[in-house]
Amino acid sequence: MCGIFGYFARSGDRLTRNDLDLMGQMIRHRGPDEAGVFEADHAAVGNQRLSIIDVEHGHQPFVSDDGNIAVVQNGEIFNYLELADELARRGNPCRTHSDTEVILRLYELEGMSLLSRLNGMFAIAVLDRRRDTLCLARDRLGVKPLYFHDSGARVLFASEIKSLLAGGVRPLLEPRSVHSFLAYNYVPPPDTLFTGVRHVKPGTWLEISAKGLREHRWWTLLDHVAIEDRAEREWAERILDLLTDSVRLRMRSDVPFGAFLSGGIDSSAVVGLMARLAERVRTFSIGFDEPSFDESQFAQMAAKRFGTDHTCQVVSPDMLELWPLVTYHCDQAHGDVSFMPTYRLSELAARNVKVVLTGDGGDELFAGYEKYAGFFTSGNHVMSDQEFVNAYTRHISLFPNDVLEDLLTPEFRAEIQGHDPWAPVKDIVETTQGVDRINQTLLIDTLFLLPGNNLVKPDRMGMAVSLEARTPFLDYRLVETAFRIPGALKLRGRTTKYILKKALEPLLGPELTHRRKQMFTVPIGEWLKHSGDAMRALLLGPAARERGLFEPRIVEAMIEAHVTHRRNYTRELRALIALELWFRQFIDQQVSMSAGECWTAFYIGSMQECRRERR
Repeated sequence: MCGIFGYFARSGDRLTRNDLDLMGQMIRHRGPDEAGVFEADHAAVGNQRLSIIDVEHGHQPFVSDDGNIAVVQNGEIFNYLELADELARRGNPCRTHSDTEVILRLYELEGMSLLSRLNGMFAIAVLDRRRDTLCLARDRLGVKPLYFHDSGARVLFASEIKSLLAGGVRPLLEPRSVHSFLAYNYVPPPDTLFTGVRHVKPGTWLEISAKGLREHRWWTLLDHVAIEDRAEREWAERILDLLTDSVRLRMRSDVPFGAFLSGGIDSSAVVGLMARLAERVRTFSIGFDEPSFDESQFAQMAAKRFGTDHTCQVVSPDMLELWPLVTYHCDQAHGDVSFMPTYRLSELAARNVKVVLTGDGGDELFAGYEKYAGFFTSGNHVMSDQEFVNAYTRHISLFPNDVLEDLLTPEFRAEIQGHDPWAPVKDIVETTQGVDRINQTLLIDTLFLLPGNNLVKPDRMGMAVSLEARTPFLDYRLVETAFRIPGALKLRGRTTKYILKKALEPLLGPELTHRRKQMFTVPIGEWLKHSGDAMRALLLGPAARERGLFEPRIVEAMIEAHVTHRRNYTRELRALIALELWFRQFIDQQVSMSAGECWTAFYIGSMQECRRERR
């Protein structure tokens, strides 16, 4: 795990070494162990390294013997040992045990077609002086982040947007992305909140040269959606076999590793399989001192079942002081407040290990969220495409279109005129004709929610404390298999993850398998009820009004309804707060990582009111 950065100049617009060093320093938390830069005439690639594989010799960038090819990587190639053996047989052996050298040696033989050979989570940059190109590549599901900015004269890339800003990209607002954020509760990739800053799309690589920028698609999930009719037992066995091998590969490490353990079915399955492959597994969880938000007893149950070395820290869910720090590390606004407890959990694990395995991805592949059970009725399965898109987008929307009509100012509506944030969802439905509606919703979340929000969480919160998170459920072999399974075997009535539970019950036992899903979050809705004045100061103050995005009277009405318990506006208000904090931090550059004056007042006020009521 690392952070990567660099540039390619088309017209002499070079970065100085000082500029490059600053780009690296901005993401030093991703790789505090060492730094390296390779510079060519008008390009460079750099790396901040978190040493996981071949700690002693895995220095980046890796450079070819003739000095013409330089490679940097963020992530891990889990099948690197098998690939290294093959390279030796083909006469191009590796001289270290680093997975990044495997990428270099494969590139020397195969060029960018090497990507299809990799089983891993990765963002890769290859600078090839022979062809005068810079190639940027991202893994199939977008587990590892990679951003770029093309000004025409120069392309900058980095693992985090703040590194691009350090390299000279101006932090300007992209209005259409605000529109998307208000629809999804996050900004769906490849867009970002910054004008001109884009994600490299999952499963693609970019070829950057003096002639321009070309995008190449090397993998897409939509090519692997082919529903098959097989017996439940056959699917269950296939799932367990693939997940077991995925866990085995992701336990490869030259440094101590462990796992996040919530006691939910996904993390418990990962830990159970790890326990079959290792003598003793280290597991980590946090518990809350408010019982309604605490699920640590289930983590303890799983830890006891699998004999893990378990560490659980009970904390107060009062984490709002972390919100500015979380925003800083995410680079963008997220309405999902579970980033805060994930940061606390990452802190706990990082005191003991450098790598953790997590259960992320299981919900999106196998229909684990209650929203699926809440949406699908007999009528929803037989809707037309247009009816289905309209119904499902309204079901998941943060602010439906009719609400936005009132919330947005006329000036801002004019700026985003013609933009449809749900167009990508419509495209997926149109291109997957014949696929059942359940799998279509899972495709939407796998292609947008995962890289846009749910994978940002373990990556950014883990990397904030220099901790690598690995996701066994997102092994591409398991992902491709999951989208061959009929939706009726994933969501059966109101039973979520039906076929996954069939596969895992012998491993987990009935109590862990069939326990009710509990969200990993904090009681922010209750705190907001006691924070009317503070919310008004933040959302209706001069800075927020001058942006001209939202009608103050509508925001005031939402705050008033929430604090008087007339209507629950938790999702809407926390998203507006997240957006305003992002504005102040990245656009206004007024709020520091620790917290600004207005935020401090908001946090302290809400905590004091909550504590008074509890007494």
